[in-house]
Amino acid sequence: MSGILNGINVLDLSRILAGPYTAQMLSDLGANVTKIEAPWGDDTRGWGPPFATNFDGERVAAYFLSCNRGKTILQMNLKEEKERLMQLIEWADVVVENFKPGTLERLIGPLPKDTIVCSISGYGATGPRRDEPGYDLALQARSGIMSITGEADGEPVKVGVAWIDIITGLYAGNAILAALLDKERTGTIQHIDVSLWDCAIASLANQAQNVLASGIDPSRMGSAHPNLVPYRAFEAKDGWFVVAVGSDAQWASFCSVSGIPSQEEWTTNAGRIEHRDVIESKIQSWIQHLNRTELEEVLQGIPCAPINTVSEALADAQSVARKVLLNEDGVTTLASPLRFMRPQ
Repeated sequence: MSGILNGINVLDLSRILAGPYTAQMLSDLGANVTKIEAPWGDDTRGWGPPFATNFDGERVAAYFLSCNRGKTILQMNLKEEKERLMQLIEWADVVVENFKPGTLERLIGPLPKDTIVCSISGYGATGPRRDEPGYDLALQARSGIMSITGEADGEPVKVGVAWIDIITGLYAGNAILAALLDKERTGTIQHIDVSLWDCAIASLANQAQNVLASGIDPSRMGSAHPNLVPYRAFEAKDGWFVVAVGSDAQWASFCSVSGIPSQEEWTTNAGRIEHRDVIESKIQSWIQHLNRTELEEVLQGIPCAPINTVSEALADAQSVARKVLLNEDGVTTLASPLRFMRPQ
């Protein structure tokens, strides 16, 4: 855990996931984070089972634990304790809040001019959807990501975690770090407006750029990739296994170790996309006779992996070596992925 933000005070007025995830990242970096909850607690305290029990014997929802480690938690009724709230805002270098746009201003008056305020909302502080609620599932539907997630002949599928909330939390964390740097360099205070909508659209990345370039909406392709072949899951003898060839050189290596003969027109990625069905069929015919361990041995040096369960991923030797889990207050949680090392 890094102490880079030691001495930075953060007031977390947010709930659910995007805002708390942002504040948790700042805590991981060494900031002193105080989270304010309503007297009845953050909504996610009830988002179980499963629940875990800490040293105090308190049952806490796993969902809450995923985004609130390393924080001092206070319960307050903000409408009735405005003076106490203002004292905390004056104490803070950064305030993270995810009320509906304008709510914090109605509660405390004009935003402080000497405190960085990061406002996270569903659709942002402007635009026709400004006042609409923003839950991850609704944003996954409206943003288009569900239209390209799932099997080609199946129904639209959401990403298995609250993908847009997590991405928004990371964008917000980056924005706060930039604002802290700007304050240090120039003395300027930034008020940050981050929305799930903006982050979702930006994170469509190559899929949205494909639409801008071609004018054609992408469709669901299961685990396949619109711009690469072979790049998808195949069914091995003992489960599912992905092959992720990302270059023509990797394709040549794959053909060499698999024994699948490559045609002249398959030597380039564009050619492989044109002949996707034939190539993927040949690979499936080869893979189905091997188990996942054998495939990893044969395909060393070529991007590939078994499709693990979450518990298998947590127990992977790399997870153990990287210490991806930590124990806090008697409860095992995910650790911060950020690692810092000073040059020797």
